[in-house]
Amino acid sequence: MRMTPFAIGTVCSLVSCWGLAQPLDMMTSLYLKTAGNPAQHYDLKWQADGEQKWQLLGPQDIKMRVSVKQEDDDFTFTLTAEETVNFNLQTVLPTEFSYANSEFLLPGLWYKKNNRSSEGAPTAEESTDWSVREDRLSIPMTSVFDTKSGKSLTVLRMDDHQKDAPALPGEGEMILSGSSDLGSVGFGEKQGETYLSFGYPYLEAPYTYKRKLTLAPQSQAFATLKEGESISLHYEIREGEAKQFSGFVENTWKYAFDTLAPAPLEPELSTAEVKDVLSQFYLQSYVGDYELKGFSGQHITTADAEVRPILEVGFIGRVLLNAFNALEYGKDNGNPELVKMGKAVFDSYEENGFNPQGFLREDVNFEDNTETDTYSIRRQSEGVYATLLYLNYEKAQGRKHPKWEKEIKRLLKNMLALQTSTGGFPRKFDANMNVKDESEGSSASAVLALVLAYKYFDNNSYLAAAEKAGKFLENEIVKQSDYFSSTLDANSVDKEAAFYTATAFYYLALVTEGEKHEQYTDLALKANYFVVSWYYLWDVPFAKGMMLGDVDFKTRGWGNVSVENNHVDVFIFGYLDVLRWLAQERNDPRLQKFAEVIESSMKSQLLPRPNHMVNIGKVGYHPEVVQHTNWDYGHFGKGFYNDIFAPGWVVASLWEMLSEDRARKNLK
Repeated sequence: MRMTPFAIGTVCSLVSCWGLAQPLDMMTSLYLKTAGNPAQHYDLKWQADGEQKWQLLGPQDIKMRVSVKQEDDDFTFTLTAEETVNFNLQTVLPTEFSYANSEFLLPGLWYKKNNRSSEGAPTAEESTDWSVREDRLSIPMTSVFDTKSGKSLTVLRMDDHQKDAPALPGEGEMILSGSSDLGSVGFGEKQGETYLSFGYPYLEAPYTYKRKLTLAPQSQAFATLKEGESISLHYEIREGEAKQFSGFVENTWKYAFDTLAPAPLEPELSTAEVKDVLSQFYLQSYVGDYELKGFSGQHITTADAEVRPILEVGFIGRVLLNAFNALEYGKDNGNPELVKMGKAVFDSYEENGFNPQGFLREDVNFEDNTETDTYSIRRQSEGVYATLLYLNYEKAQGRKHPKWEKEIKRLLKNMLALQTSTGGFPRKFDANMNVKDESEGSSASAVLALVLAYKYFDNNSYLAAAEKAGKFLENEIVKQSDYFSSTLDANSVDKEAAFYTATAFYYLALVTEGEKHEQYTDLALKANYFVVSWYYLWDVPFAKGMMLGDVDFKTRGWGNVSVENNHVDVFIFGYLDVLRWLAQERNDPRLQKFAEVIESSMKSQLLPRPNHMVNIGKVGYHPEVVQHTNWDYGHFGKGFYNDIFAPGWVVASLWEMLSEDRARKNLK
C-alpha cells in the first residue's frame, strides 16, 4: 500500500487558525486492521466539543472514539476502543509555506531536502512526501523552515518512550507483537504547499529505509487496544522565526533540549577505570610481525574480536592515535609493555610508513599484501594530527625525531599543494596528486593538522593555510548550512562534517586573538548546533529480547552517523572540549550540560568488561555499529550490533573524550 495523500483543505495563516473548530486545519485519518485483511481507511471529521476540545468522528461502525484537547501549544489525542481493535492514527498539519521555499529538519536523518544523498537513500528527489519512525531521529520531531518568510513550524512528540515491540516482516501492514510507544513523523507537499505529519504507531512511507542505500516497500504498524482501553498521545506544535536555516537549527535544538531536558546518567566506572578497561584493547590487538606495526582495529567480528594484520592510519583504524594513547598511558601508569608497543608503532611508520611521493600509507592489508592507492585528505590529516601529538610529547621529554619531522614536513607540503584556490581540499586523490574525488566536504579535517603543525614547527605558512581553509569552511559550509561528505563511506550530509568544521574553528580560535578569535568562535558556534543535532536528546525504547533492551541501553548522548548510515555510535573524540569552551565563551549552560550527558552516556554503558560483555568477544573492544532503529548493516537489526565492527576508531574516540583539554594543552 502506497501512502495515501491526505485531503488537505485551504491553508489559512498559522496564527489565525488557532481556536477555530478545526485547529490549524489539521486532517486526521484512522486505519483499522483485522488480521489477514487489508486495513480500512477512514477520514475523521473534527467537531467542536467545548472550548479547545474536539471529537474526531467517523462512521459509527469504526468502534473507536478519538478526541483532542488543546492547552496552549500542546495537543493531546485520546483514543478509546469500544471493542478490541488494531489501529493506526495519522494526522496532517498544513502550513502556509510553499514547498519550493521549505527546508526540513528531522534531526539525525533529514537536513533541508537531503539532496546531497546518493540514490537509494531518503531524498526529496525520490519523493516529496516522507514519514519515518521516531527512533530514527535524535529528537522525535518534524519541522520546517520557510526561507522566504523566516517562519518555522515544529511538531515535537512529548510522550515518554519506554516500550517497543517487534513488527514482522518489516514492511507492509503489520500488527505489533506487543505494546510500543513508537510513532512516526514526516512532511510532504500538496498542491505546491508544505504539510507536516505525525502519527501513532509508526508509518514509514513511501519507503522504509532498512539498510544503507536500500529503500524497501513502506511499512505501517498497527497497535492493539482491547475493549475499554485508552491511549493518549501528546504533541507540542510550535511556531518560530529565524533569519537563516542555521538560526532555525539553533533555535530548534535549544527548544528541544529545554523541553526534553536530558539528564546525565550515573556512569558505573570512573575515567581511570574506563581507560584501564580500554587499554586491554591495545594489549590484545597488537600486530607486531610486519614492517608496519599497529593495532588490529577494523574488519573483525564482534563474537571473536580476532587479530588481523590490517592497519589504517585514520578513519576507522586510527592506528597512530591509538599508538600515542597507548604510549602516553603506559608511561603515566607504569606499564612498559604499552610504552614499547606505542613506540614500536611510531618507529615502524617513521621507517616504512610513507610512499615514495611522501604520503602516509593509509590502509595496508598484510593478509593479502595489498594497500590502497587512493588517498584521502581526512586520513592523511588524522595521521599528521596523531604524529604531532606524539612529537610534541617527545619534545617535552627532551627527545627529538628529525626524520619524523622531515617526513611530516614533506607530507604537509603535499597537502598545501592540494589546497584549492578557495581554500578547500579534494576528498580523495592518488599518489601523484591526481584528484579522484573533487568533493571538499572533508576539508575541515586538514585544519586540525595545520594548526598543530603551525605551533610545533613555528611556521606561519601552516597557519595561513589553515585560515585559508577556514575561509572556505565559512563560505561553503557554514554560510550554506551544508555539512557534507566527511565520512569516507558515504556521500551525504553527515555528523562528522559538522563535527570537524566546529572543531576546526575551535583550533583556529585557540591560536588567534581579538577580532579573529571572536569570528572563529562565532563560526564554531554556528556549526556546533548542526553537530549536536545529531546526538540523541531522548532514550529510544527497545523490546525485551533485544540485547540492547535487555542491558537497559540509553541512547541519550549518542550520535547518529549520517543521512545514509542510520545507526548510533560513540564518535566524539575531543568534542566535549569544544562544547565546554563554547559554553564559557558564549555563556550557554546547555552546552556544558549536554557535554555531561554525552560523557556519562558513552562512558561505560556498552564497554565490555568482566560480567558485562554486552555480546562482544573481548574485554575493552567497545562496539561500533549500534543498531537502535529498524536498520540492518548485514546482521541482526534493531537492538543488536552488526557482526563486523571497527573498535580501533571507537577506542580512540572514547580515549580522547576522556583526555580533557588535549587540544589546548598541545597548542600552548
